[in-house]
Amino acid sequence: MSLHDVQQTTVTAAEPSPKTTRTLPLRALILRLHFYAGILIAPFLLIATITGGLYALAPALEKVLYRDYLTVDSSGPALPLHEQVEAAQRSVPNLTVSAVRPAAAPERTTWVLFDDPELGESERRAVFINPGTAEATGESVVYGSSGALPMRAWISQLHRHLHLGDPGRIYSELAASWLWVVAFGGVYLWVARYRTERARNRETARLLTVDRGSAGRKRTLNWHGVAGVWIAAGLVFLSATGLTWSKYAGENIGDLRTAMSWTTPQLDRTLTGTDDVVAGGGHHHGHGGGSATDADPGVLTHSLENLDSVLATARNNDISGPVEIAIPGAADTAFSVTQTRQPWRFATSAVAVDGETGAVTDVNRFEDWPVAAKLTAWGISLHMGLLFGLSNQSALALLAAVLVTVIVRGYAMWWQRRPTRGNRRFGKAPARGGLRGVSPVVAVPLVVCAALVGWFVPLLGVSLLGFLAIDVLLGAVNRHETRRAESRRNVTSV
Repeated sequence: MSLHDVQQTTVTAAEPSPKTTRTLPLRALILRLHFYAGILIAPFLLIATITGGLYALAPALEKVLYRDYLTVDSSGPALPLHEQVEAAQRSVPNLTVSAVRPAAAPERTTWVLFDDPELGESERRAVFINPGTAEATGESVVYGSSGALPMRAWISQLHRHLHLGDPGRIYSELAASWLWVVAFGGVYLWVARYRTERARNRETARLLTVDRGSAGRKRTLNWHGVAGVWIAAGLVFLSATGLTWSKYAGENIGDLRTAMSWTTPQLDRTLTGTDDVVAGGGHHHGHGGGSATDADPGVLTHSLENLDSVLATARNNDISGPVEIAIPGAADTAFSVTQTRQPWRFATSAVAVDGETGAVTDVNRFEDWPVAAKLTAWGISLHMGLLFGLSNQSALALLAAVLVTVIVRGYAMWWQRRPTRGNRRFGKAPARGGLRGVSPVVAVPLVVCAALVGWFVPLLGVSLLGFLAIDVLLGAVNRHETRRAESRRNVTSV
């Protein structure tokens, strides 16, 4: 939200109070920073917003687009899981089965997941099975723990890195790094403008509603500011959760979580040293796991016969709802049964089960997670539009639509401020020198805080230095033009 009127309105106030006079330089500093972010970072924000809005709608579209894979006409009781998996294996005989997602309802298909060396990272091949007949309804590639099908996975990767791989992740991290700064700065400027307007005329001042009687740039500013205030909290949330997936800031966040013991507990699937475990019970081990990759075919075939008993054991240990059963690829590895992310599910617990004995060898209860790990899990699900289902997705899509209008109106204000005379085609930037006018008591902590945040969120820090370099360059150019103009006036006067 480029709110240049804040500065103009405040400066022209007839009798500014001492408090207002002291805050003018800080406002000018925030205004200029907000302007640079609005001009230079907004294109990245716009791309991230549009692709994020598309991703918010993807789960609902996915159910329609892939309904032939995901749903069947109910045909009686479900067959044993191992028979369903064996039917899927006949469709892709050269691949190794790694997991199965049993049908959550008679009209839903069972997902049998295979490791495929030809696929990319976090991708698996799924064969969809009618649970009542063990007939395959189709196969597809699925992505990630959420089981995104190709359309949603394509949009997800577009949003994440524009299908450019790791280099493309810089765009989304840059957008996430600045989104919270733009939101806080915009709210500060809009509230400051409201307080100034309220001091002049309490009846006409507006903070949360649009002045429909305004016109031109003032009307654009009004819509920009009001809409920005309404969505600011959502923008800060998206920024914070988005940074957890980022490359550079994400690594720092991961290190912080590890240092504070805020990491998500992992399920131990190793079967060594479990003689003290009682069938149906469980205890916590360290972190470990197993994989079906390079599995011993004899072990795997024997394990499949235990799928139904493993699932029954998990149900007896309160692992309810849709689940994913990870199939062990070695004799010293247990099955794991994990609750999958579903709308209105706030816990994703898991158990490890010895397929031979039916013993629960490890338990990972969501209620035992650190508070920070729980908040992270909920935040990620909310960001992905999964936590509250269709209402969550609709809210994210609406948030994206409003943010697009805020960005577009910011550029419109810049255009509307362009001079009507001369060679300048665009509006001028807000005045420089805000930091020099700020009291040292405020300026020093502000600079230290900016340095710390810039170190923790590297792309924010690097781009902030870039803004500073641009600002210094523009200042030098303006001073040079001013000296030239003065020289011409002096020559003319002589």
